[in-house]
Amino acid sequence: MQALSTLLSVDKTSPQPVYLQIANQLMVFIKDGNMQAGHRLPSTRQMADWLNVHRKTIIQAYDELLMQGWLESRAGSGTFVAKHLPEFRPQKLNGSAPVTDPVQVAGFQFAPFPHLDHAIVQSKYKFHLDDGFPDSRLAPVEELARAYRSQLLTGNPYVRLGYGDTMGSLWLRQVLASYLNDTRGLKITPENILITRGTIMGVYLAITAFIQPGDNVVVGELSYNGANMNFLQAGANIIRIPIDEHGLVVDALEQICRTKPVRMVFITSHHFYPTTVPLRADRRIQLLRLAEKYGFIVFEDDYDYDFHYLSKPLLPLASADKAGMVLYCGSFTKSISPAFRVGYLVASENVIRHLARLRRIIDRQGDTMLENAIAELLQNGIIQRYLRKALRKYKQRRDLFCDLLKTQLGEYVQFQVPVGGMAVWTHFDPAVNLSQLSQKAMEHELYFSEGFRNDDASPVLNATRLGFASSTPAELEQCVDIIRKLLKGNCGT
Repeated sequence: MQALSTLLSVDKTSPQPVYLQIANQLMVFIKDGNMQAGHRLPSTRQMADWLNVHRKTIIQAYDELLMQGWLESRAGSGTFVAKHLPEFRPQKLNGSAPVTDPVQVAGFQFAPFPHLDHAIVQSKYKFHLDDGFPDSRLAPVEELARAYRSQLLTGNPYVRLGYGDTMGSLWLRQVLASYLNDTRGLKITPENILITRGTIMGVYLAITAFIQPGDNVVVGELSYNGANMNFLQAGANIIRIPIDEHGLVVDALEQICRTKPVRMVFITSHHFYPTTVPLRADRRIQLLRLAEKYGFIVFEDDYDYDFHYLSKPLLPLASADKAGMVLYCGSFTKSISPAFRVGYLVASENVIRHLARLRRIIDRQGDTMLENAIAELLQNGIIQRYLRKALRKYKQRRDLFCDLLKTQLGEYVQFQVPVGGMAVWTHFDPAVNLSQLSQKAMEHELYFSEGFRNDDASPVLNATRLGFASSTPAELEQCVDIIRKLLKGNCGT
């Protein structure tokens, strides 16, 4: 035992208490089989002398291991490794497989999900032509901070800081119902709304609640991969149908419905993702009629309704839904800032109650403080004023960016000026290696996607979304200049 004590090390500069250092090392010795069940430990006085620490430190270490069940104390005899512990005999693995570090690799097996293997975009570059994100510098941060602080400090703390409604803040649902009725033509009450942490949570809840393995779901031949990953995770069969300059080709959907059951259609009707075109009015009517006739769910992701540049935006499908077939989803994440994780699902009351029960086992509730702060800003008109200001600025940036694409990169790209949204769907000349161009641009502190891909099995298109809203006019000029110089220098061609 004295030899074993020489293997113990004490670092008095470590933030971890010395007694825990000693206890943890003794625990490792027991696990490794160096001290078997029933072995007697040195007295606290002996161990303190050997390690040059105070005896009380050793007492604390022993007490810790006694409490955890690694040691046992026998009156008049001393302290021993607990008898009930199994015999630890580490076994070598058969074959030549190396022993792995459990911090990095688990000892149990599990199957990976290839459909989830997608890089997460992070905001780490100076310049960015992203997927179409808002400019967080325009967000009403000071007003939100004041409202959030007020929510933290005022009112009954048991209620304010305790568990709330799984459906979300009642205040936000009340204000939001009025706001959506006024701006989207809906006719809903707070009971028709479930507050989520963003669109993707709404997608996950709806698919988990209503999609079974083997169900057929219909998406555009180009579509939002975040939804597609959820469909694949649920074991659904994804059926892709054509899109054109007017959005989803609904005639193709009707042909499918005649031959097989469809459970859900996922659509971004206002600005089709990724191409940004709106779904034409006659197709909207046709889609709703088909949903009622064949009984499928329409999941409407209205991710950037507030940013339409020609005239009053087209009302969502949900505003004309007379049969309760539409799940309508929106988010403040896409209109204010990705950091503000507040979104909403709108549906019939029984659907919302069903989804709220499911949400409870995933995420008991959202950030009540943030939800109430958003409610205050909506009620006071602050978010509405912000959206009007952002709309003007984003329109200016769209016009400038499209002009730069035409004048500076016209020989390399083709695009249509989007009527709304925060990105331009851009086709690059086939001679341009978009992936290589994207990689080279990152060396110059400019990020943009290397090309649009539906899933891991599909080829990467030589087209991508170039987001303009999150950059100032000067930054947009620098972004295009970087791309132009790279292309002129034959990078990516």
